Amino acid sequence: MTPIRVLIVDDHPVVRAGIEGMLASQPDLEIVGQAADGAGAVALCADLHPAVVLMDLRMAGMDGVAATRAIKSRFPAIQVLVLTTYDSDADILRAIEAGATGYLLKDTPREQLFQAIRAAARGEAALAPTVAARLMTRMRAPAEEALSAREIEVLARVARGASNRQVGRELHISEATVKTHLIHIFDKLGVADRTAAVTAALERGILVLEG
Repeated sequence: MTPIRVLIVDDHPVVRAGIEGMLASQPDLEIVGQAADGAGAVALCADLHPAVVLMDLRMAGMDGVAATRAIKSRFPAIQVLVLTTYDSDADILRAIEAGATGYLLKDTPREQLFQAIRAAARGEAALAPTVAARLMTRMRAPAEEALSAREIEVLARVARGASNRQVGRELHISEATVKTHLIHIFDKLGVADRTAAVTAALERGILVLEG
């Protein structure tokens, strides 16, 4: 049986080494390379053609979401399996919308990680239980109440204290568009201002405070 070719992407060398050490115990999984950022991951995909990319999300330069989008655009057959410590709605939605096949947390047990990689190689979704629960909750919520990925991106920046102009600059959209997004956010959350929107989003788990 041909081994599943795996590329590990994480900005922490110790984490990459740890993952490689774990996967080395599985004869059907072959580590073909490591990358420390998204740009490196895209470049190595072109050279190595892995079957599965284990992708960290938050990295300097090109982050995991941008790298996932670039990989799926250029190499549709390559499956991207997110492996991160973050499970906020914003992170999950952005990764899935970018084309990730699965989404796991770094505290996932070894055997579950092995099985998730095998499932991803077959093109099957592999989701951490908490991630699956969040997605199910969103699917069951009335459409008018669920914030879109872009609205969550806007609100996350507002939570960090960014002005409308700063949000627009970071997301490459106009200030008027930012205001429109905020109006929709206020309406969906049933609030009247930015502070209340952030508070409501934190209480509902739509946003999480970074430590």
